Amino acid sequence: MTIQLPTGNGEFKAYEPGTEPFATTPGTPFASRTVFSAAHVVADPFADVSPDSPAAVDWDATLAFRRHLWSHGLGVAEAMDTAQRGMGLDWAGAAELIRRSAAEAKAVGGLIACGVGTDQLTGPATLAEVRAAYEEQLALVEQSGAQAILMASRALAAAAKGPEDYLEVYGHLLRQASEPVILHWLGPMFDPALEGYWGSSDLDAATDTFLEVIAAHPDKVDGIKVSLLEAQREIDIRRRLPQGVRCYTGDDFNYPELIAGDDQGFSHALLGIFDPLGPLAAEAVRVLDTGDAKGFRELLDPTVELSRHLFQAPTRFYKTGVVFLAWLAGHQSHFTMVGGLQSARSLPHFARAYELADGLGLFPDPKLAEERMKNLLSLYGVNQ
Repeated sequence: MTIQLPTGNGEFKAYEPGTEPFATTPGTPFASRTVFSAAHVVADPFADVSPDSPAAVDWDATLAFRRHLWSHGLGVAEAMDTAQRGMGLDWAGAAELIRRSAAEAKAVGGLIACGVGTDQLTGPATLAEVRAAYEEQLALVEQSGAQAILMASRALAAAAKGPEDYLEVYGHLLRQASEPVILHWLGPMFDPALEGYWGSSDLDAATDTFLEVIAAHPDKVDGIKVSLLEAQREIDIRRRLPQGVRCYTGDDFNYPELIAGDDQGFSHALLGIFDPLGPLAAEAVRVLDTGDAKGFRELLDPTVELSRHLFQAPTRFYKTGVVFLAWLAGHQSHFTMVGGLQSARSLPHFARAYELADGLGLFPDPKLAEERMKNLLSLYGVNQ
């Protein structure tokens, strides 16, 4: 049995779906690395909303997916870019997501860290207003019992005049934080509004400011998440961190080599691609826990082609592929996204994502995934 998949040039290719999923078993958290999966939200497909409306979330399905990640030993990075912060999910929705997920994490003993930003600001803001917005969100995350991730802020990028403004705002927040936080540097490929973050479009200068923030408050920084899609830059930053400050890779292009590390250190992980890769990624890290770096790479290296496909430019629309694969895998009953973002990728893009994911054995029920792919194709006028 084959399925006809569009190739993008007006032609089709016959693909024979797999029949055996990758074998994984649930397990406890890992010994050698701390690993977070940034998790997507499941939209309510029956809500009568427009793309500009506040997000209508299917809370049961959203929390069930987090329990799936926790069952494999992964931590959940909540209310992050993967959850469509600023691309369909507003602050009110994110706040509710944080409250519910943090309570669920406590109930099941799952590891959770939550995004702290300034997205309640809807227009131009002063530095004082940016700082107050961060403070409001930090307070909510800390009250929920979750670890805080200080995310890059569009409002701060617009308001800051130079590096000194970043040093002042982040210094204030770190002094105020009750527990060590994760600092998040999200590159403009994920959000164009973050161009010039840390006060400069020169990445070397920006890196110096970023590291200056950390060096001034090493006791308040658990780690950093770097999402610049440049492996060597992450390695260079990692080697310059103060003792005890972790590097969580956010590089969805080069994660196997960065997690495996070298003789001078390694990265932990906080990755959007570990949403669809969750069970397979967990299996790979357990192999790494035994000291088998070669076995780890043999499991994880083949996933990079899928990740690079999902995160191809414009990178910010990678969430569409993540939710698409969650639907094919049976984690949700529909392919609908908050903000109508299911329309952000093409049919050939979906076809290739299906082919690559199926080849990796990511679908627990390959027949279900095949049927859903055929249903999508028929909606586009491609009958099998």
